[in-house]
Amino acid sequence: MPPVADATLAALRKYDTPTVCNVIELLDVRPRTAGYTGARIAACYPALPPMVGFASTATFRAAAPPRGGDTYMGLSNQVALLEKTPGPKVVVFQDLDDPPVAATFGEIMATTYQAFGCVGLVSSGGGRDLDQIEPLKFPCFTGCTIPSHGYTQIVELDVPVRVGGVWIHPGDLLHGDRNGITTIPVELADLVVEGCVGFMDAEKVILDYLRAGKATGVGRHRELRQPQPAAELRGERHDLRPGRGRRAGGSVPARPGVGGADRPGRIRAAPDRRPTGRERRPAAVPDHVTGRSPGCSSCLSASGTRRKSSSGFGT
Repeated sequence: MPPVADATLAALRKYDTPTVCNVIELLDVRPRTAGYTGARIAACYPALPPMVGFASTATFRAAAPPRGGDTYMGLSNQVALLEKTPGPKVVVFQDLDDPPVAATFGEIMATTYQAFGCVGLVSSGGGRDLDQIEPLKFPCFTGCTIPSHGYTQIVELDVPVRVGGVWIHPGDLLHGDRNGITTIPVELADLVVEGCVGFMDAEKVILDYLRAGKATGVGRHRELRQPQPAAELRGERHDLRPGRGRRAGGSVPARPGVGGADRPGRIRAAPDRRPTGRERRPAAVPDHVTGRSPGCSSCLSASGTRRKSSSGFGT
């Protein structure tokens, strides 16, 4: 896993999760319906700022007593793993009970995780002690809230888990806020930060225009809303609006046919475009076919037709 600088992680915390998702879409590195949690996972504390950290995964169950050991089995091993893992960590649980029957965590576990360098917790199951955890300012995301802990067992550590419809692997970079959680390809973390800067600048242009109270229809809005091509996003920072293309050290040419002398959003036809449909001109028809001329010998001989003489008999 390539390292991610602390400055990059801090920069990612400045942006909300939808903006991060927008930039990942522009980079076109995965399907637009992959990599983020669905409606089953919700933030317990929506007012907290974005959570950014690396996944430390585990599976959990609580429906029946453990076959060996005791309840909270596996917690000591999990803490030992967290202690030796560098960087900000997000504990991610997949609840194996379906449906969940007990809370994955409460005040004690949340406080423990925070003490060992965790910046958040995600569970496909439930949580509890939400009032007691709130002062910790420790982001938690769950599928439900359940008041009891049942037969708490941490079954496996550092394994791929499926939470909220998305597979999360140990070490995955996660970004989450009240809107949900997304994974960020680690190798693209710096590029996502740059993209967020440009994307926010572009959205500000649109929002300022709309909020000015002088909007005159969808034409200008459509021009401003043109997305930035992924190929350009991979370069230096520049203005996303068509025709502007400003960036450090030079300029980016406007997209062909967008802005300039043409109407916004209209693509000019290529000069060598072949006419189609009604634009096609009919082929010339010989006069003898239309009856305006008695015909020519070459056409008649080619078709096998004999020309009549003025007397009405064939020659």
